Amino acid sequence: MRDTGDVFHLAIPVGDLDGARHFYVTLLGCKLARSYPDRITVDFFGDQLVCHLSEPEPRHEPLSLYPRHFGVTFRRRKDFRRVHQLAELRKLPFFRDVAVRFEGTAEEHSTFVLRDPFDNLLEFKHYGDPRMMY
Repeated sequence: MRDTGDVFHLAIPVGDLDGARHFYVTLLGCKLARSYPDRITVDFFGDQLVCHLSEPEPRHEPLSLYPRHFGVTFRRRKDFRRVHQLAELRKLPFFRDVAVRFEGTAEEHSTFVLRDPFDNLLEFKHYGDPRMMY
């Protein structure tokens, strides 16, 4: 079982390491952990995100949130709001601005989606009922 000190790891493709560092570290505020010629590793809200230098993947359809995206589900609404305010202040590219999904149900939650410079989509959420986080 995962302990609270354990860290989730995700690797994503990026076309330019300087651009990835600028987006994730300078603009989004993640901490740079390591940097190599072919990848950077950042502390992405407590988990490990590795940005691997890759050739762009050809896309034959419009960019879609499904099936591939990643992000953070915040326990506290104020943390969700802080990241949204930061994204607005720093003019990060929104794929979708704040919306409420499943309104009026136990699964109701607020969500917004950012788009990094390499078309990776980052979803940020907050559920009113914390039991719905999983």
